[in-house]
Amino acid sequence: MRQDILEYLLEHRGEFVSGQKLSDVLGITRTAVWKHICTLREKGYVVESFTKKGYRLTGVPELLDADAVSVSLHTKSIGRTIVYRERADSTNTLAKELADKGAVEGTVVTAEEQSGGKGRLERSFYSPYAKGLWFSVILRPPFPPIEVSKITLLAAVAVTRTLHRFGLAGCVIKWPNDLLVNGRKIVGILTELSATMEQVGYVVLGIGINTTVTLDEMPEEIRAGATSFAAEGIIVSRNELWRAVMESLEKYYEKAKKEGFSSILDEWRILSSTLGKTVEVTLPRETLIGRAVDIDGDGNLLVMSEKGMERVVAGDVRVRTK
Repeated sequence: MRQDILEYLLEHRGEFVSGQKLSDVLGITRTAVWKHICTLREKGYVVESFTKKGYRLTGVPELLDADAVSVSLHTKSIGRTIVYRERADSTNTLAKELADKGAVEGTVVTAEEQSGGKGRLERSFYSPYAKGLWFSVILRPPFPPIEVSKITLLAAVAVTRTLHRFGLAGCVIKWPNDLLVNGRKIVGILTELSATMEQVGYVVLGIGINTTVTLDEMPEEIRAGATSFAAEGIIVSRNELWRAVMESLEKYYEKAKKEGFSSILDEWRILSSTLGKTVEVTLPRETLIGRAVDIDGDGNLLVMSEKGMERVVAGDVRVRTK
């Protein structure tokens, strides 16, 4: 019914349509019409309403156009197959299901909205309708399982470089893979692996980028630490950004397959906001405080604490300002 209301408003875009007219045409109550209009507004549609005039559609969100993006995409594998959903629990979950069934390398799963978007350390990832890029890439790398963690850092470099080109020159990486602008998170990356001790079956690389979501629209619990293109005052095309990110991912992925990760890790160091800073690392059994000195060849964080040099494989890192 909501789609019927939207199509009717689109047919009469720029014109006022009374609630009674919509009620009569669609055979629902005016209260039901109003509820559906409210939901459309939540999804980014701009619907004006005036007493005695009715509703007028004046703006629509930019939805992802998988066909158009695929045609203009300059890649060999990433994005050559795209699975699009208007709504998904998690694109990573769907991508893993497809990978288990044999989906080819480079398959991209995307959704306008995630109801159960996943972040690192079992956290949720806010993914509102048409307000960002929420997608996952299926990779079948030739690397041994021990090297897969470096794909996460590779992705952080690839996405950061893309955001620089789209106007966010100050975007930096907080170890290992959160992308920050002015100290606030704009991108989250989650890598999930299926492998044996000897061989990688597949890697699912999930990426979430906040584009048009505003700070007011974000849940209160994440508002202080999050940002978006819109919050930074930059208008960006979701489709153009999506295409550019996929092309950058393939560029760095192919480089790693041919040359290894060494130069990519060097680039990560340049883009890092963590190295050289005093950090507080929350680990399962303790909190580690020290100076983030470097990352090792596997991408683990090296922290000089009172106990000496310590290697952090996984943990929640916060840069201390005092």
